[in-house]
Amino acid sequence: MIASERPPVTRWLAERASAIRFADLPPAAVTVARQCILDWFAVTIPGAAEPAVQILSEELLSDGARPAASLVGQSGRSSAMNAALINGTASHALDFDDVNMAILGHPTVALLPGLLALAEETGASQDDLLAAFVAGYEVACRTGALMSPSHYGHGFHATSTVGSVGAAAACAHLLKLDAETSAIAYGIAATKASGLKSMFGTMCKPLHAGMAAQNGLLAARLAAKGFTSRPDALEAPQGLAATQSADFNPDEAMRDAPLDHHIANNLFKYHAACYLTHGAIEAGKALREKSAASSNAIQSIEIRVPPVADRVCNIAKPQTGLEAKFSLRLTVAMALAGRDTSGIATYADELTREPELVRLRDMASIEFVDGYPEAKADVAITTADGRHFTASHDAGVADSDLVRQGRKLEAKFDALVEPVLGAATATLRAALTGLGGDAGVSAIMKLAGRAQ
Repeated sequence: MIASERPPVTRWLAERASAIRFADLPPAAVTVARQCILDWFAVTIPGAAEPAVQILSEELLSDGARPAASLVGQSGRSSAMNAALINGTASHALDFDDVNMAILGHPTVALLPGLLALAEETGASQDDLLAAFVAGYEVACRTGALMSPSHYGHGFHATSTVGSVGAAAACAHLLKLDAETSAIAYGIAATKASGLKSMFGTMCKPLHAGMAAQNGLLAARLAAKGFTSRPDALEAPQGLAATQSADFNPDEAMRDAPLDHHIANNLFKYHAACYLTHGAIEAGKALREKSAASSNAIQSIEIRVPPVADRVCNIAKPQTGLEAKFSLRLTVAMALAGRDTSGIATYADELTREPELVRLRDMASIEFVDGYPEAKADVAITTADGRHFTASHDAGVADSDLVRQGRKLEAKFDALVEPVLGAATATLRAALTGLGGDAGVSAIMKLAGRAQ
């Protein structure tokens, strides 16, 4: 396809997103949006205590700023821009947040922090927040589909790049920008979009989520004030797709689908590690139960995963707790040894030096299999008495039972938030599970902060 003949994807997305209203949302989309927001607070409140967030907060707050938005999991307030960056970084600091395979990244941590800061600053209603979130989610997933798979494969962290465009769409919707102005906002976000997968295992990975949130908020506000960009930034010659991907899939990006199509495929994390380790972790847990073998009896481990995992979570010998989250070998070792893979305190530096886990880690071999779904894994073990066991799990399939999913997320919320907020946890959970209506978000944000 000649670049000049490319269909107007940016404008099509802007027109679709800007037309969304809360009343248009299917009930399933509203339910999953609430669950995404509940889960975001669950991971952000404890994530705020992580060193990366504390360093970032100290630097940004040292200059002072108009206290327009709350810092989740911390005391105090800052500008909406600072809050978007800090809260966005906090929400991805534990790497325990949700995923969508259309993006090959983490949607809510990119979309929600800037949206919440803007809603708090402007007094927008909770219904408007939910509609804007779904609009941004749609744009993020469709932008991801436009450039998949080579965008991610080339080394771009889609949470940050694609997430910037989705965050701009969400904030533009909350500001009630028309389609023309929204497309300009997408262009501003696109020219700021960056984030390298080579930074996985460092503090820069959670920073990417904060960058996306801040990029999107700034883009929407600038567009609202008349700042200009190209209105065809996604498909333009030397635009986002042309420079950051060898793929261009307009039919997929503009595919006719209901508003709950993409958000219904949201994947929640129940292990505090890279999502591409989750299939292997689940298979490892199944093998531990199926074989009833102690870790000492295991003599070999074979892991089969898709090639996309190679440059994402294939740190062979992690040295830190953060690196452990990106190690297929170590996370499978943890599952086989019966370790808690959901506890955030589990991933400490000392974990990487435990003899039992090091032994299992070092005997594991990995085979990358073309054609496997992105989140599928097969794991096989052989025991000392010659028995052979196999298990498979595809973590890329969303739970179709939203009631069951809700219960699991509420349990995750309580486990992560109660140690930080104590008695306020139940009140905040109730406010988030019942999100909606004409009320604003100020009371929720106050509940989500630490007391002075």
